Amino acid sequence: MTTDQQSIITKTQSKVVLLVEDNQDDAELILRAFKKYHIMNEVVITSDGTEALEYLFGDGRHAGRDIGKLPEVVLLDLKLPKVDGLEVLQRLRSDERTKHLPVVILTSSSEERDVVNGYKFGANSYVQKPVDFTQFSEAVGRLAIYWLLLNKSPDTRGEDNK
Repeated sequence: MTTDQQSIITKTQSKVVLLVEDNQDDAELILRAFKKYHIMNEVVITSDGTEALEYLFGDGRHAGRDIGKLPEVVLLDLKLPKVDGLEVLQRLRSDERTKHLPVVILTSSSEERDVVNGYKFGANSYVQKPVDFTQFSEAVGRLAIYWLLLNKSPDTRGEDNK
């Protein structure tokens, strides 16, 4: 591994990914895909929309969490218990602290209304989960590389947000 590659890996490792996924098998596949593509970032997994919002806003089960340290990207399923993914997305976009947070909808839904509503409510990307593990793994790996390495997000964790 070259020094440049090591530097890139070190720089991206500090970036947290929030995975909002109620299906334990899908969550495990995503973690396996990250490992396969050498994505070593911390992945915080929440299993419903309520817990995701608690994590992001530092209340409920996540009271006291440093909300100044937002994840680099949120991978959001749509069909969630308690609060569904579209409502989570709407709440994120309506709050100054999270309105620019990159959100990728990663779902099995191919319904056109879900795609339209996802973008209408401010998703940065909509990816349908492939059924085939190899394709699923490749899709997740590419998402991680793009959002953690290539994408330049606004600094939402700076002095202006304290």
